[in-house]
Amino acid sequence: MKLPNIVLRFNSLPLKKRILYGSILAVVVIVPLFLLTQKSASSTDLYVMPTNGEFTVTITTTGELEAKNSIEIKGPEEARAAGIWQMKISNLIAEGTVVKKGEFVADLDKSEIANRLKESELSVQKLDAQYTQAKLDSTLALTQARDEMVNMFYTLEEKKIILDQSSFEAPAVKRQAQIDYERTERTLKQAKKNYVTKTAQSIAKIQAVEADLMKERQKMSIMLSTVQKFTILAPADGMVVYAREWNGKKKVVGATLSPWEPTVATLPDLTVMESITYVNEVDIQKITKGQTVTLRLDADPNKKLAGTVTNVANIGEQRPNSDSKVFEVRILISDRDTTLRPAMTTANEILVAKASNVLSIPLEAVHAEGTTTFVYLKRNGVVKQEVKLGLQNDNAAVVLDGVNSNDEIFLSPPLSASTLKLQPLKASL
Repeated sequence: MKLPNIVLRFNSLPLKKRILYGSILAVVVIVPLFLLTQKSASSTDLYVMPTNGEFTVTITTTGELEAKNSIEIKGPEEARAAGIWQMKISNLIAEGTVVKKGEFVADLDKSEIANRLKESELSVQKLDAQYTQAKLDSTLALTQARDEMVNMFYTLEEKKIILDQSSFEAPAVKRQAQIDYERTERTLKQAKKNYVTKTAQSIAKIQAVEADLMKERQKMSIMLSTVQKFTILAPADGMVVYAREWNGKKKVVGATLSPWEPTVATLPDLTVMESITYVNEVDIQKITKGQTVTLRLDADPNKKLAGTVTNVANIGEQRPNSDSKVFEVRILISDRDTTLRPAMTTANEILVAKASNVLSIPLEAVHAEGTTTFVYLKRNGVVKQEVKLGLQNDNAAVVLDGVNSNDEIFLSPPLSASTLKLQPLKASL
């Protein structure tokens, strides 16, 4: 029978029959469709059962290997005394080179200290000339003063003779002779005082010039000693590892040293290594000294090393390419491995908490409304069960109450989730 004929016959039926037949048709079509949909939705629900066993909470960071103990290879620490505040590295052997004690490591640019050394030599020559001139001036001035005193002594004797001879002269002549004698005597006494003063002045002038000369000579001596140390030699046997600047960059050719940070490179003790890592301010509260660490090398991911947290910084710092403060954490590597080298990258898994024989479920199965956490269980239907959580890591959480080991838990909310009533935890006695 063709469809148009069925439609025509249906339309020709009385209104009551059309309503009745339409309702029956709707039930026949919609109910199976609904059941099919429910069956399909039910078949797509994913369940998980709690895991029973050990549960760990770890923080994973990236670190860099460094020798715990090392010998520093330094530039001249006397540079500040020589008036040198910056020293540029002009030549440096390759990092990783194994050197013997006394072998060449680096050269520093000598141009600035060479100019200062020339200036110091000129100053020494000038002060030496001033010192010689001061001694000559002193000798000449004191010689003249002594000659004047000798002449005054003879003049005083002459005045004494005249005074003695005036005893038979008129009183006025005698008085004049007395005045001349006393004036000459006072002049001689003043000349003696002046001689003492000139002697002291000459000595002081000579000593001042001599002090300047000695100071400049000492400065030049320091410069001569310092310039020899601009060629840096290895203080011991070992492998050269470049030192780092304040911003973390390695000191290479062209880098600048200062008298306060004169280290060019280090000779690390490779028998004791540690990983230096940085932890954000959110996770740093979970890390304490003594926690165990599992380390893996980027160069050899299959190799596992054991370590222990030995130091946690109290003050954060701003690292390059980081918007937030981070805290330095040092991890001592317990295992000895001759293949470990400074600057190798490590993946550090720090164990911050552990629980044994506990139930845990994936975080995606846990839901929350306000401060209440719950899961959807398959228990003779669907149950919205409140749960009490314990330790949590990036993937799962420990369930302290509300779930049994044989429960099936929905990984995502079921279709009937909005109609379910929360089943609270049983009150503890």
